[in-house]
Amino acid sequence: MKALILVGGFGTRLRPLTLSFPKPLVDFANKPMILHQIEALKEVGVTEVVLAINYRPEVMINFLKDFEDKLGITITCSQETEPLGTAGPLALARDKLADGSGEPFFVLNSDVISEYPFAELIEFHKRHGGEATIMVTKVDEPSKYGVVVMEEASGRVERFVEKPKIFVGNKINAGIYLLNPSVLERIELRPTSIEKEVFPKIAADQQLYAMVLPGFWMDVGQPRDYITGLRLYLDSLKKKSAARLATGAHVVGNVLVHESAKIGEGCLIGPDVAIGPGCAVDDGVRLSRCTVMRGVRIKKHACISNSIIGWHSTVGQWARIENMTILGEDVHVCDEVYSNGGVVLPHKEIKSSILKPEIVM
Repeated sequence: MKALILVGGFGTRLRPLTLSFPKPLVDFANKPMILHQIEALKEVGVTEVVLAINYRPEVMINFLKDFEDKLGITITCSQETEPLGTAGPLALARDKLADGSGEPFFVLNSDVISEYPFAELIEFHKRHGGEATIMVTKVDEPSKYGVVVMEEASGRVERFVEKPKIFVGNKINAGIYLLNPSVLERIELRPTSIEKEVFPKIAADQQLYAMVLPGFWMDVGQPRDYITGLRLYLDSLKKKSAARLATGAHVVGNVLVHESAKIGEGCLIGPDVAIGPGCAVDDGVRLSRCTVMRGVRIKKHACISNSIIGWHSTVGQWARIENMTILGEDVHVCDEVYSNGGVVLPHKEIKSSILKPEIVM
């Protein structure tokens, strides 16, 4: 089987992290976001992954070459010369996706984190016999999204309602699809939306079905959702393979610590924390609801909550970092500095406190 991952463009919502790496290579729970998807695809028999990309393809391909061999999967790029929306990339990659086997192929948005129930999706797709299957997820506030109105018993999609004013349903598109090759004939090579142009036509022909996604779902393309997504991911990990989570007197709730990270005495870590490879956390540090990426040093008695600390950064002694502070790569926060929602671009030294949310250039 094959899969197309919609990687897209600049990842502006996750800056300053995406100034150093393309968004799918930004770490999430100690490995690049896109690797979570590729590993799950490999498990259900996908042998080739095509990345639809219009920004720095060479960085992606060079990075993923290592994983091609480890996973035994082919990873190729389909490069857009202009942004083609969410459907145009399928037309551009038509020759890679339609190999004459008639097998359906996966399409994924690269920002989506979930339990990726691909085996169930394949089973459901085969059973209904339609042309396309989309995964949907239930949300509390459907008025903020495009809602998928479907027949509950069969899963057949009837229509889509964009940001409904009155309640029509609570299921939204989860950005995970399984499509027959015939869908490619419906898509022209131009900037076009699969959600707004292609799927409504397939639904009108009664060939579109929706499967409700079991477990958690999050689009982690922006910092607040990234932190929420980490909490949901760690909750799921506790249920599925709790042995991968850290334990000990210094741990509260769900915490993921890379085996090469070093943690000092008297720390209190958690809940909902990921500490990456090669990190050094000194004595007396307090961490909660945060991600600490590869090679970070956190000095004694620093306190970090609701924040993302980018690669190879340093947080000084007694510093306090909170309220969606995002440190880009190689940022150095001096001792006793406070950051309240600072967004700091790479390679900066922060000597004075950031008292209200602002971007530090």
